Amino acid sequence: MFTDLPLLEIARLEALGGAEINEAKKVLATEATRLAHGGEAAEASAETARLTFERGEVAESLPSVSFPRADLAGGMTLVRLLVLSGLVASNGEARRLIKGGGARVNDVAVVDEARLIDLRDMRAETIKLSAGRKHHRLVRAEETAIIAP
Repeated sequence: MFTDLPLLEIARLEALGGAEINEAKKVLATEATRLAHGGEAAEASAETARLTFERGEVAESLPSVSFPRADLAGGMTLVRLLVLSGLVASNGEARRLIKGGGARVNDVAVVDEARLIDLRDMRAETIKLSAGRKHHRLVRAEETAIIAP
């Protein structure tokens, strides 16, 4: 109901099944974003999703958070980083996510909740932190940074 797509196009998308259903989801998500935020935002969002989810690349438009370089140089536990980045609400939620295999650092699953994240994890000046398939943050190291998701 949240689209200006012609009824024939909606009917075509409704008829899709199997693997094609993801194409329908992409079209509807783009159209909903277009209505809520405008055409430019819809296209930017679609490109971010394509780079992140289809090609596995780090899209610079993903939400990001900066931490003091000194904190990352000394290492932070993945649990702490997940909470401070805003991907989870509590240490317990972070531990459950890690134990369940849903935490990723640079697209690699991490199952050790004591795992330290440090500057060695940087790829092109960022660390891609993921909670599940759809929630991501780019972690950046700044000389002076305020921790805010």
